[in-house]
Amino acid sequence: MHRVYEIFEVMPNGTPQRVTTILGVEFAKLALQGLAKRTKNECFAADAKTRQVVMYMNVPQARSRATRTIFQICYDEQEEVLRAGLLKSRGYDVISVNGNEAAKVVLSSIQHYDLFIVGHAAPKETRREMVAWLRANYPGVKILALNPPNQQILGADYNVRQNGPETWLPIVSEQLSNSASSGG
Repeated sequence: MHRVYEIFEVMPNGTPQRVTTILGVEFAKLALQGLAKRTKNECFAADAKTRQVVMYMNVPQARSRATRTIFQICYDEQEEVLRAGLLKSRGYDVISVNGNEAAKVVLSSIQHYDLFIVGHAAPKETRREMVAWLRANYPGVKILALNPPNQQILGADYNVRQNGPETWLPIVSEQLSNSASSGG
């Protein structure tokens, strides 16, 4: 089943204006790229149901350097929204996608990310495959795997049992403060 995405352009006064609605992440990416070529303004694509941003284009350089960006791959829509909200409330930019295929589409245009979070609500093999793909394509970016009880994902830099934010949020804070002090 394809998800619906809304494509927005951020107007000079800072107000996002919806430009179009697209079915499927591949087509959303193409529509966003087309819009970004036609304007100098910041543009983004968001999941129409969850309102989670999945892609940015034309982000002002000063903003992209000042804000740490977390890319999360989720397998549970409710957890995706809750985790993104918590991270945003702490001042992080969050890109969220649901599933490995959507992640690979969005990540096929290389951008800067400070941390990857891989959710817990998928089979271990699905999550392991995503971590391996991230490691191969973004070798310098740390990966935090949120795990069900008695599971760990080889290749992840951090493996944490998904009990609540108190188990993984300190790792996010420490990792992103380290990447800020080392220049990203």
